[in-house]
Amino acid sequence: MEPNWDDLRVFLAVAREQSLSAAGRLLKFDPATVGRRVARLELALEAPLFTKSPQGYVLTPAGERLMAHGLQAEEAMRAAAGAMAGPTESLSGQIRIGAPDGSANYLLPQVCAKICDANPDLDIQILALPRIINLSRREADMAVTVSAPTAGQLLVQKISDYRLHMVATRDYLQKHPPIHTIADLSAHRMIGYIPDMIFDRELDYLNDIGVGRVALASNSVSVQLRQVSQGSGVGVAHDFTLPFHPELRKILTDQISLTRSFYLVRHQGDHRNERLNRFAEALTRGIRDEVARLEADGAS
Repeated sequence: MEPNWDDLRVFLAVAREQSLSAAGRLLKFDPATVGRRVARLELALEAPLFTKSPQGYVLTPAGERLMAHGLQAEEAMRAAAGAMAGPTESLSGQIRIGAPDGSANYLLPQVCAKICDANPDLDIQILALPRIINLSRREADMAVTVSAPTAGQLLVQKISDYRLHMVATRDYLQKHPPIHTIADLSAHRMIGYIPDMIFDRELDYLNDIGVGRVALASNSVSVQLRQVSQGSGVGVAHDFTLPFHPELRKILTDQISLTRSFYLVRHQGDHRNERLNRFAEALTRGIRDEVARLEADGAS
């Protein structure tokens, strides 16, 4: 029995989702059908591809080898589909973007909505994770990152710089000791990332400022900003989030002003995919414009 592409597509979905039911939702198949397709592929290849564990379906060594070939086949199919699409046609199908939760919560929703307005047949999925997105396993078609990866076969494009400042609520500042210098922060409750869960050196803002103890910590930017907005302490905020949190006030702006950058990271083989190229261009332009707009609003 010869393996076929459709079964390989099911295999890739299970490998990524590590679950028959999750893969089924992605493919719009019932879990039993997904299981039968995987079993048929295992029979054709005469090798087990997954083992069942408490974490879900995990690739066997044979499955790992097939994964590498499957990704190459998928990449070729994507490139072919992109080449067939006319440059003037609207975008369609599904595209998944991975992003850290700051950009995923405060930038991508409105940027992606505008892209969908211009492309009614396009489905966009935002994968917000407090870690680096694994593009090699096709967790996403592309990712927004806060540093430029230096390893792997990847296309890396700088999107935009963005700024961050120390913030607190007006009520908090009125009820606690004044903050005139960085040294004054030692008398205040600091809010930031969980130190051992910072997945990118560029996110270690408080360490760069010289803050040691983080009394209230989360791996989520949204949780941190919620805590600061409730008057629970002092934290660091992206300037583009400030229009969504009018209760926050910048502090120590003459002493602390951080600049970071967003990058768009894609699979190397996708440079031939006209569909993804056009989407990447629209996404990059949209994020750049939205950062500029929100930072201007936050400064007014």
